[in-house]
Parts: sequence; structure tokens; C-alpha cells
Amino acid sequence: MDNFDPKNPIRTSMLPYGSQWLDDEDREAVMKVLRGDFITQGPAIAAFEQAIAEHVGARYAVAFSNGTAALHGACFAAGIGPGDEVITSPITFLASSNCVLYQGGKPVFADIDPHTYNIDPDRVEERITSRTRAIIPVDFTGQPAEMDRIMALAEKHNLVVIEDAAHSLGASYKGRKVGSIAHMTMFSFHPVKHITTGEGGMIVTDDEEYYRKLLLFRNHGMTRNPEELERNDGPWYYEMHALGFNYRMTDLQAALGSSQLRKLDRFVQQRRDIARTYNEAFEGIPGLVMPKQHPDADSSWHLYVLRWETENFRATRREIFEGLRAQNIGVNVHYIPVYRQPYYKGLGYSAEGCPNAEQYYETAISLPIFPRMTADDVRDVIQAVTQTTKQLRERG
Repeated sequence: MDNFDPKNPIRTSMLPYGSQWLDDEDREAVMKVLRGDFITQGPAIAAFEQAIAEHVGARYAVAFSNGTAALHGACFAAGIGPGDEVITSPITFLASSNCVLYQGGKPVFADIDPHTYNIDPDRVEERITSRTRAIIPVDFTGQPAEMDRIMALAEKHNLVVIEDAAHSLGASYKGRKVGSIAHMTMFSFHPVKHITTGEGGMIVTDDEEYYRKLLLFRNHGMTRNPEELERNDGPWYYEMHALGFNYRMTDLQAALGSSQLRKLDRFVQQRRDIARTYNEAFEGIPGLVMPKQHPDADSSWHLYVLRWETENFRATRREIFEGLRAQNIGVNVHYIPVYRQPYYKGLGYSAEGCPNAEQYYETAISLPIFPRMTADDVRDVIQAVTQTTKQLRERG
């Protein structure tokens, strides 16, 4: 990478791969809560839950302190326990499988589709056994998984589907919004996601039984609902019916989330516009594999992943990555296959059966994409990528 001059980078400051966008309306929403009577366990949470449920077309929504807690709650509601297997993707953040371990279950990794990078339904079916209890498809980069095929597998084998939609709020599959298809769907509100509450997560569902269990689980396994009590000593009375956790969201977070949600459609459109600009700029460049979209999926573009076929360049993926970072382009890699993690290797996991995930990981680099990017920011990314490909021309 000798051609890169770190003293004269394309940018003078680092452009992150993702970032929140807060405005005065968001700040005022939080200040209104601070001036009120409740900063937690108040009315802002129910309002945010209702707004999310209505937006995605679900009957119920339950807010959690973060997306990982929400996935944990969904596994509890689904009845995952010791000996149960849950099939998920290896190309995801750790939470997608850790939530199974929290419940004493066993994650089972099915390989990804080499084009969409989402879990391959054919590989899922191969992994189903008599011990399989659930499937956790991950809408990687914002592109929904093939939910019709996954739901058909679930119906055939009597499985629960928990859609990890941390990347795909605002996306749709075959005209249906993400959140209206799976038995339970998780959304994340981390700052790099489509809308943010700082930290925060949500499960949406149409199933009242799951809804009740989720409410129970996020609040210490405790209920005050008169219909659920075994006895009732008076207005102060509560009962603990399960070993739950304190996974509650605050009103401060919920107020911010409700304000952000009103801007979601605009945020998603801006992401789509950036992705379209990238596609036009990188089309036809030898050695670059652009993200492919399933014809039935309408992505909300949480990530934009370019794959660099390193045999076409005089550099390794690491050198390409570091060269782009030297230009102050905050590229990243999403994700290290979960089974490669030392903890999972200690449990006996390996790359066996996941050749597509392995090939993907060795070549993937995520480019910056977020609504607050300016036209100049987008141009800088394109310039850095095209300059890199020119300087690392195909061999021969």
C-alpha cells in the first residue's frame, strides 16, 4: 500500500461507518420528560411501544433496555431451555446466538446464501432435528431474510421464528413490513441503527401469550395484573412468577425513540439514496462485489458491504482496510463469524458446514452509510474506493 500517503488523506477527519442524527425536536422530547413526573416506568414507554406496533403492523410491542435484552426476552417467551436447539446465522453480532445460551439452549449455525449474505433456508432445513425449537433469522445489512420460506419451515416443523431485525427497521419483504411476519421480531435502537434511543430494543408480536411473557420477563418476572395473581393481599401486592431480569427501558429513551420514529421514513430513504449512488459508482469495477438484493426484499440499508476479491489486487483484505482507514474512511467489518470466537470454539464450534460464511468474512468491508452523510461525504468514500482499486490494479 505504498501509494497511499497518510500525510495527505482524502479527508481531514474520520468519517464513521454509522452515526445517529439528533435534532432540536429530539432534544425537546427528552427535556419534556425531564420536566415531568416520570423519567422511567411512565407513559412515554407505552406511547413508544404503540407507535412502533402501529408503524410495523403488529398487535403488541414490548420495549427493552437494549436489543440483546429483547432477544433474551424473546427466547424466554418462546420457551427455549436446556437441550433445545435454535438455528441462526453465523454472520451476525454475538447477541443473535448468545440469547440462546442465556436460556441454556444450543445455537446451531446454518450457512449463509452467498449472494444476499442472509441465512440460507435450505441450510436451515438441513440443520433441523428433533431438538430444534426455534429459528432466529437475521436481516443482515437491512435486507430481510427469505421470511416466507423460513415461516413455511417453522410451520412444517412446529418451530418459533424470532426475526432479528436489528438492521431492518423500515424494510419490507414481499410488500409486508418487517415486524408483521415472524412470530416475534426484535428491533434495536443503538445509535448506529435507523432510529436511536441511545440504547434500547423492542419485540413486536401478534401473539398475546408471548406479549404477556415478555412483559413479565423484562420486569424481574413480576406481575401486578389481578388476572395473573395467585392471591391478592391488596393494592400493593405483586408476585414473581418467573426468574426475570430488570430489562426495562426508561421514559427518557422512549421519548427520544418516539421523536426519532417520526423521521424514520426520511432516514431510510436517505440510506437507500446513498446505496444507489454507491452502486452506480462501483458498477463494473473488476474485483469488487457489490451487495445483491433479493427481488422480494426492500432493504433499509443499515450496512453497505463491498467484497474485495483479493486475488484481483496486490494486497490483502487487511491492507485494503487499513488503506481506506488511512484516508479517514471509517470502514468496518461486519461480522466475524460467531463460531470463530474463542468462547464458542471452547464449546466445540467450528466453521464446518459454513463455507459461504468463511468466504464472505475473508473479503468483506463495510462502507460508511448513514442519513447524516453529506454529498461530500459520499463523494469522499467513492473517491477512496476508486483510488484504491486503481492503485491496486488487477495482477498481470
